[in-house]
Amino acid sequence: MSGTMKVSGFTLVRNGTQFDYPYMESLKSLLPLVDELVVNVGIGDDDTLARVQKLANEDGAGKIKIFESKWPLDDPEKKRGGLILSEQTNLALDRCTGDWCIYLQADEVLHEEDYPKIRQALQTYSSDSQVDGLLFDYVHFYGSFDVIQQTRSAYRREVRIIKKSSGARSIGDAQSFRKVGHEKLQVAHCGAKIYHYGWVRPPEVMKEKTFFMDSLYHSANGSETNDTKIGEAQAASNTSANPPKKTTATGDNYRYKKIWGLKPFRGTHPKIMQARISGKGWNWDLKSSPLEWKTKDAKKVVLDTLEKLTGYRFFEYRSYRLIKGSHRS
Repeated sequence: MSGTMKVSGFTLVRNGTQFDYPYMESLKSLLPLVDELVVNVGIGDDDTLARVQKLANEDGAGKIKIFESKWPLDDPEKKRGGLILSEQTNLALDRCTGDWCIYLQADEVLHEEDYPKIRQALQTYSSDSQVDGLLFDYVHFYGSFDVIQQTRSAYRREVRIIKKSSGARSIGDAQSFRKVGHEKLQVAHCGAKIYHYGWVRPPEVMKEKTFFMDSLYHSANGSETNDTKIGEAQAASNTSANPPKKTTATGDNYRYKKIWGLKPFRGTHPKIMQARISGKGWNWDLKSSPLEWKTKDAKKVVLDTLEKLTGYRFFEYRSYRLIKGSHRS
């Protein structure tokens, strides 16, 4: 960005190609907004590093700064609540030199239509000492690029821009940020959206990705999760006629289902996603899928209906403090 204000972007990715993350689209959506883009590439098993390096050499305009890191996948303490993810996120954050730092996960993409809103918010709140960061709305896609999940089961907002001066750190499984002393950030709503594609990929890849992500949350003791890195050669003991069955701590959540809160998407995708969308190689149809209902869904129906009628999400957990007047509800 022009002027004296410097903006950094930062992210992390490991085995992005293998697990079909839209990480290249995510990086490209950040580039127009930042003066530098710090990318933590976890040492993995595919061509993720080579592809990011190619982007840096061709389209990065000298902005992209890459470093590699080894994820402590065999450390049970780091597998408590996905702490590996926040640790790796903070390694990238520490290398940012901007006044503002924009964070995207490898399955999150910005829409070019929101660039003016983001730039305006950066300018507006740059000198406001009350504001530690900026809040985004979320569009969660599920199963297909034309289906979204809108229910209290899916978080509707999260902090994705922070001021470097706030001292904010990524916490837990890198979903959000906190200040020193675990204090919540004071944030303003910037009016822009994050397009989240974490649940849109070929079903077989979704399954493998789920197995791996479970291994980041659960240690070997007390869990049935297979902690072997997905895609690596299996150990010799696992190549017998009856290899151990892979299980996942989250059951069959990787399987696309017609659950409460799904609806057709009527908006437009970021232009950077068009090639991926047109090349979609699987089919999951919301209309033809049977509804999967659980007793606890009744509570969601009641609360979602109240939200629709009032415009307010009751009993919503917020990992931030929204500054009064920056956004309704």
